[in-house]
Amino acid sequence: MSEEPLISVERLGKKFGKSLKHNMLYGVADLTRDFLGQSRRGATLREGEFWSLEDINFQVRRGECLGIIGPNGAGKSTLLKLLNGIIAPDQGRVEIAHRVGALIEVGAGFHPMLTGRENIFVNGAILGMSKEEIGKKFDAIVDFADIGAFIDSPVKHYSSGMYVRLGFAIAAQVEPDVLLIDEVLAVGDAGFRSKCYNCIGHLASRCAIVFVSHAMAAISRLSTRVLVLDHGRAVFHGQPPEAISCYHRLFDARVQPSRQGLGTARIHSVEFIDASGRKVRSIRQGQPLGVRLAVYSQVAITNVCLDLVFVSLADEVVAECNSQLSGMSIDLMANREIQVLALIDSFSLNAGDYRLSALVLSADMVTHYDWQKDVASLEVCADRVGVAGQQYRAQWTIEERASMDSKEAR
Repeated sequence: MSEEPLISVERLGKKFGKSLKHNMLYGVADLTRDFLGQSRRGATLREGEFWSLEDINFQVRRGECLGIIGPNGAGKSTLLKLLNGIIAPDQGRVEIAHRVGALIEVGAGFHPMLTGRENIFVNGAILGMSKEEIGKKFDAIVDFADIGAFIDSPVKHYSSGMYVRLGFAIAAQVEPDVLLIDEVLAVGDAGFRSKCYNCIGHLASRCAIVFVSHAMAAISRLSTRVLVLDHGRAVFHGQPPEAISCYHRLFDARVQPSRQGLGTARIHSVEFIDASGRKVRSIRQGQPLGVRLAVYSQVAITNVCLDLVFVSLADEVVAECNSQLSGMSIDLMANREIQVLALIDSFSLNAGDYRLSALVLSADMVTHYDWQKDVASLEVCADRVGVAGQQYRAQWTIEERASMDSKEAR
């Protein structure tokens, strides 16, 4: 790994006007000061301005991948545009060495009326490749993009997935020293994403990568370090597991529970407990987890279904615990409250933060008596963050095998 950083960012700041009027007025003023050789009023906010990014510092060396995560509006895409020179900073400095490959927006740099073939040469030239170099790598670009007969069609007819495949294929063939990626792996099918991961892994040892994503599995898989942004400021910079936990906490504080259903039966309380019966808000991955519910009913209901649904902060259902599917019959009596405990022997969700939705359903799971969304939250702790949502713990053993010499002798 090179000792010299390929990307160096120091006290970086960028501000924008809150209205088009302010953006236009201040833009003209800043361009005028640049033309006259005067410094910008970088450290001072003018009327109607806000900091999109403020006091950002980091370095990325060859062989490193810096993940950038944070809520929408945190400043992630602004940071990539500053790194790529699309916009100028108002404060601080950005230094990037050698050739840069950038995938900042889907289809950025493509002309809609030109064909895929023509856009390969245009976009490749924008990224610093010569015509001869593009010609030598043309077949590899087309093969990676997998757009087949559409290579001679205008790109305005391409789907978003085809745009991304072609853009990624061109940037990958540039063999850059610095690669900037903004959420492009969110578009495309599983096969294309797998090709992208393999390509990034191939490039990782030879270049410095800055990777923006909302997919924590991708961040965990690709990043050597992660920068967490919130409201334009860095709130964490360090190892992926701790960074992802920080990211989850930002969302957990903003979640608001909601409720719907007939209301004839209602969940009064929900709490998580550990193996010793203590109430908890976090648990180590693979440890037992109990969910205790208090359910009150106004009328007698025979054989209800209690359903516990675990949801990621990306709003994806990642696990479920259902009394009907477990073979449990639960009866509710009129004007009575019952306590129910669901005990999960080994809670194996990936490290991170999750929200719980709790439901009281009819036996056929059609009628909703009560449905409380985001009624509780749980943090799953582990030393490492995996890629998949479920993390199974197995007994790993090495089975003795005959050596190659023994096999050849037979």
